[in-house]
Amino acid sequence: MKQVTIQTASKTYEVKIGVEMTNEIVSFIKESFPGVSKLWLIADEEVYKMHGKVLTDLLQDSYDVTTFKAPQGEKAKSFAAYEDAITHGMKNHVDRGSLVIAFGGGAIGDLAGFVASTYMRGIPFISVPTTILAHDSAVGGKVAINHPLGKNMVGQFYQPEAVFFDLDYFTTLPKTEVLSGFSEVIKHALLSDTHFLDELMHSFRTANHLDTNFLMDCILKGIRVKGEIVSKDERESNIRAFLNFGHTYGHAVESASGYGNRTHGESVMIGMVYALFLSEQYCNLSFNLKSFIEWITSLGYNLNVPPSISFETLYEGMKHDKKSQNGHPVFVLLKEIGEPAMVNVNHEDLKRADEFIRQL
Repeated sequence: MKQVTIQTASKTYEVKIGVEMTNEIVSFIKESFPGVSKLWLIADEEVYKMHGKVLTDLLQDSYDVTTFKAPQGEKAKSFAAYEDAITHGMKNHVDRGSLVIAFGGGAIGDLAGFVASTYMRGIPFISVPTTILAHDSAVGGKVAINHPLGKNMVGQFYQPEAVFFDLDYFTTLPKTEVLSGFSEVIKHALLSDTHFLDELMHSFRTANHLDTNFLMDCILKGIRVKGEIVSKDERESNIRAFLNFGHTYGHAVESASGYGNRTHGESVMIGMVYALFLSEQYCNLSFNLKSFIEWITSLGYNLNVPPSISFETLYEGMKHDKKSQNGHPVFVLLKEIGEPAMVNVNHEDLKRADEFIRQL
């Protein structure tokens, strides 16, 4: 087992990573919440079909458990799913002495964390992520649901009590989810140092078979990069915005495609290529973008933006990004690998970058 301590202004907690980590959850709850009245499992319905019975049986040996099964993927982050979850909690007598357990990928973590933060003005939660992508979203306390006009526009900062990564769950991930998750690993490498990026480009050659030790090492490094930034800026008043590298254009593509029709990670990968192109233009970034694109496409990332999604549609989406100022998109770009900066980019150059993406 490996462990990373996340320190923020509001809370310090542990992220535990290893095999059979789920067995550690009960002992943690007994030690940290000796008087807990009920466990409220909020789970991805598809993940629950594969892994839910084992976890539920384990928890029910010691606790009263109620389970809310949410739709898979981004459909979980809707107002309807949020209302259904709250209704479930009230009907099943979840009270202020209860503990939420988020069981699924990043979308479930966002929904369950937001439910926990608002139910009866806030009850504690722990996260049990089942996807690689969630190594990013499960750490740092950003919880939210989506609005039709923008991703993650309804939410807040609410830290978990602990995070348990059981690598056994990752063995059942399809290739699309492996690629989606590794986009955030690659993002953390671009934000940290060339050594991490070079190591990834050398070692990550296929999404079909992942070595457990390599996977653990990648997740650890990614969490440490994020944890260091979050510890300095919990509520995204300055440098935490750097973690949105690739997300401004990527979120716009994801939203315009219809939530759930394109993975978050692949959308972010498109956004990172877009931002790297702009970084060369605006920040004189010295980077072999051609080689990078060849690598990610060989892994299976689809960088295509359909002609049915116009640039102006994406531009409107980018204007709704939380980093925008006075209705104008603001981008996280790179001066060098590991040296991000916030940059205002004009409409003409944003369109030129969009044309570059569409020609790939």
